[in-house]
Amino acid sequence: MTQKHCILVGAPVDCGKRRQGCLMGPDAYRTAGIAEAITKLGHTVEDLGNLAPKDVTVATPKNPLVHKLAENVGWTHTLMDAAQETAPRGMPIFLGGDHALAAGTVAGMAAHAQKMGRPFFALWLDAHSDIHTPDTTDSGNLHGTPVGYVTGRAGFDAFPPLPAKVETQNICMIGLRSVDEAEHAVLAGGDVELVDMRRIDEEGISTPLKAFLERVAAVDGMLHVSLDVDFLDPSVAPAVGTTVPGGATVREGHLVMEILSDSDLVTSLDLVELNPFLDDRGTTANLMVDLTASLLGRRVFDRPTRDKK
Repeated sequence: MTQKHCILVGAPVDCGKRRQGCLMGPDAYRTAGIAEAITKLGHTVEDLGNLAPKDVTVATPKNPLVHKLAENVGWTHTLMDAAQETAPRGMPIFLGGDHALAAGTVAGMAAHAQKMGRPFFALWLDAHSDIHTPDTTDSGNLHGTPVGYVTGRAGFDAFPPLPAKVETQNICMIGLRSVDEAEHAVLAGGDVELVDMRRIDEEGISTPLKAFLERVAAVDGMLHVSLDVDFLDPSVAPAVGTTVPGGATVREGHLVMEILSDSDLVTSLDLVELNPFLDDRGTTANLMVDLTASLLGRRVFDRPTRDKK
């Protein structure tokens, strides 16, 4: 892997759902040693600290269930700008914060790719597809809508105009195991690459991932990875408010990251949905940092043994 300048962007987004705690995520990653883990691999690190949402005023949403629309829109503005500011200087790593942050990070990175004249791809490592809109969500939680926004679905009038829409055929979702009927209807008629846990059980996790990466490499694409804690099984990553049994194992998680490292295609990364209030002595934060290190070049024999004392 080539040496990278990694830019840590704290995004304490906690408005995409009702269960609080993700605002502590960025500092939990720092406490777990994310900067030190990256520098030990020969990369450089710049930490921008924690950002804040832009102050915006929005109209009352048509769907009365929508939770904290103005704050979500404000974060989208902030993170879209942050992505476009940091991407020319290095590899931004967005420390979440709930998954609503990806509306801004993905949109901003797609805009940067467009400016560079390169195709943009997104790898969604998540139990959920997050392709709802503010109009279709029956929970009102906007952490379930970022893919809907960045792909240009209707219903996001309050959000900033998309500088560059993400093509659905350039999205691969791995780890799916909780997709509701409305989302399933959208996905069934589209061309997002869907890799659910059954397919992983039958084919292994490396086969569909490598096929997707071949597509990215063939056109010199820029690849954004959005890693949700609930991609992993809750038995190994309990610090998330949306636990779904049957997720990826620690071994599968590291395999995905090592394959991504081998490809050297990743240009930006989200770490989302960590809720330290639900963690067990930092287990999940430490695992997410270890996975980030694997993405950036650490190999299985190089992993440290963590002391829990």
